[in-house]
Amino acid sequence: MHQPYDTSTHPAPRAAFTAADAYTLRTALDALGGVRDLDALDVACGHGGTVTLLADGGARRTVGVDNCPDRLRRARAAASGSDAVEYVLADAAAMPQLGPFDLATAVYLFSHAPDREALHAMFRGIRSNLRPGGRLLSLVRNPGGFPRVDWSPYGVRILDRVPEGDAPLLKAQFLTEPPQHFEYREWAHADFAEAAVDAGFTTVGWQPSRTPPADPARDEAYWSAYRAWPVSSLMTCTA
Repeated sequence: MHQPYDTSTHPAPRAAFTAADAYTLRTALDALGGVRDLDALDVACGHGGTVTLLADGGARRTVGVDNCPDRLRRARAAASGSDAVEYVLADAAAMPQLGPFDLATAVYLFSHAPDREALHAMFRGIRSNLRPGGRLLSLVRNPGGFPRVDWSPYGVRILDRVPEGDAPLLKAQFLTEPPQHFEYREWAHADFAEAAVDAGFTTVGWQPSRTPPADPARDEAYWSAYRAWPVSSLMTCTA
């Protein structure tokens, strides 16, 4: 299964949507009281950007899971010397038992489930690794972005929408030099919620994308337009 890219690497300088994602996740963690002394799991961890955020926040134990050996090699190299950080090679739809954890994070993981069976398996694997009352914070793509919205000022462009399978396949590109192409499934938020409840999560909620403070490069009008139709939302679930 192809799992998502690592948002910490696309593009340089950092695209606006990734800056908004990072701000959204950090503020959500702050609202929970931070991660100090918690056991934390990051699924589809990529090069380890979120793992580093959790470890730097004082997590007691932080585990990153990804199915790409090269990404994990780079993540391990960046975390060299940290006893509190572990990396595990595994597919999100076939998660091993690594916990229990108090918190799990997943950035754009679920949009890359190729079918409904895999989507539900991803949620079940995360739920089985959480303690009762544990939280899942996941950035998920907002559906319906094609063709009604132009995200190109924010670093990503939708090129095509192919109706097939359990959810339409969207073809897109990061607006780097040169552009980098990727694909994902246009799951509805209701599909995510159904999978979460089926996995045993007791609550499912949504928070809108939050944007960093305006600055000379990205003023309030720029961010206001983004908040009207953001790339992602934050899904919050309680085990």
